[in-house]
Amino acid sequence: MYKTLIPAAALSNHIDDPKWVVVDCRHDLMNLAAGREGYAIGHLPGAVFADIEHVLSGAKHGADGVFRGRHPLPEKEALAEALRAFGIDDDSQVVAYDAHGGMFAARLWWLLRWLGHEAVAVLDGGMAAWQAAGQALTTEAPVKPRGAFSVRAPFVPTVTVSEVMDNLEHGQRIVIDARAADRFRGENETIDPVGGHIPGAKNRFFKDNLQADGRFKPGEQLREEFGALVDDPARAIMQCGSGVTACHNLLALEVAGMPGAALYPGSWSEWVGDPSRPVAKN
Repeated sequence: MYKTLIPAAALSNHIDDPKWVVVDCRHDLMNLAAGREGYAIGHLPGAVFADIEHVLSGAKHGADGVFRGRHPLPEKEALAEALRAFGIDDDSQVVAYDAHGGMFAARLWWLLRWLGHEAVAVLDGGMAAWQAAGQALTTEAPVKPRGAFSVRAPFVPTVTVSEVMDNLEHGQRIVIDARAADRFRGENETIDPVGGHIPGAKNRFFKDNLQADGRFKPGEQLREEFGALVDDPARAIMQCGSGVTACHNLLALEVAGMPGAALYPGSWSEWVGDPSRPVAKN
């Protein structure tokens, strides 16, 4: 069972295994059609496509009309139904990949763990690693038999915006922001309406989890780097712009042998949806 990362060579040995389901998670925050267009041009053999906006995220506003962020969590049963349509069973080995160093694939990795599915991994190095290993792409879209996926107890915790607000007063948990340093400082904000960060948060840009070739750094190195920010993962809250790249830091923590951190799904986009919430800069 692969539960964090899988090398391209290992995946190639199972690419035709009916118990393995490969999921293409490519996306572009500035061009929402780019992922599906890229999938049509070429994808890993047998891979299905998961849309970040419509499958791996839920409604941006709750039943009360309150904004929940740009990529709030989907309803669990709706996500489970999508996973069944992908051919995923309770005993399937799922492999998620993208072309962005795991930026979006980590979202599916985390979501499956949120639904209680342990056998899920991210292709280390993504499409670039697959092609560098001499493996082919295809344009053929697979027809998968319907899976029998069921929702089970989650392996991962979450926190609400109210809990993050409460933490500002009591300060018992450390908040780690996965955005680039300039956006964390409140500079060059082009996605959300307000720049800055949650007061007291620390910055760990998700791309710092990667080596130059796009693969994850070794676990020992990640443990040393995260250890400078987090003394106890169980007391850590991971967030980003909208709850997507925070999952990359959560995956890196698992690779580092530091499990237990929580995701704040609404992240910065939800936080600034209410002007009464405080904002820090620099």
